[in-house]
Order: sequence, then C-alpha cells, then structure tokens
Amino acid sequence: MRIAVVCLGNICRSPTAEVVLTELVDAAGLEVTVESCGTGGWHVGESMDPRAARALADAGYDPSRHRARQFGPSWFDHDLILAMDAANLADVLAVLPADRHQRVRLFRSYDPEVPAGGPVPDVPDPWYGGPQGFADVLAMVERSGEVLVRELALLDTPDPAG
Repeated sequence: MRIAVVCLGNICRSPTAEVVLTELVDAAGLEVTVESCGTGGWHVGESMDPRAARALADAGYDPSRHRARQFGPSWFDHDLILAMDAANLADVLAVLPADRHQRVRLFRSYDPEVPAGGPVPDVPDPWYGGPQGFADVLAMVERSGEVLVRELALLDTPDPAG
C-alpha cells in the first residue's frame, strides 16, 4: 500500500505526517510506503522547515531525510491520499481523475478527538506561528496516525474464517 500526505508547500505538516506515519507503520510491521508532497511547487527540493524538524527531533523522530516534492500525476496511483486541510483537498481533487476521488480523505478524519459525524477540521498550518503550533500539529498527526495504522493493521490481518 502507498499513502501520500499532502499539504501546501511540503515543508511543515505533510513531512511531519510522513515521518510519524512511517515510524508507526514500520513498528506495526505493515508493508506500507508513506510519502509526502505539497500542492505548490515553490519549496521543491528544500528540507523540512527547521521548526517542524525541531518538533519531530524533540519527540524522538528523525526528520533528516526529507526533500519537498509537488503533487502531480505521479501521485495519482497512491492507494490513500491524505490532505491536511480543505484547501489542499480541493487542490488535489481538482487535478486527480474522478475515478480516484474515493482514495482522498482529510488527514484528521482519523483523529479520535473529532466528533463522529461532524465536520472534519483542518490540520492548521503552523507556518506563521511559534513553536507551539508545530507541537500541536505533531500531536494531531500522532493521534490520527495511530488510528489510521490500527485500521490498516485490521485490513492486513487475514480473516480466520477464510
């Protein structure tokens, strides 16, 4: 399975999710590849925002390998595409073939703190704020990622009834 996480510039939110989800799927023993990209191309090739990298490193993750990429046709075949906010979702759906729209969800649709049946909130962009915004994003990503990985593990478990 291949998962794409999409934000605006691919230097804050989506690379944070890529790092966390990769660690979670690896720990669960799942054969899942997690990648991230942005809908905009102005940061392509750049490292993660230092504030996002610091939040990850402070929590024990290794953010060192990231290079920003842009969403485009090469991403269309991912099995699951997770948009970090409603604008990213709209941008992805605008270019993704209609027969693949069912593969796209908002990232926080897995957040256990979001009331069932209610609107799914965005993962807020921490770019213009201070360190607390990056810590908040990391907390949202971790708790949403844990739920997602549990769901993926259930899909990966063979049915004992055959």
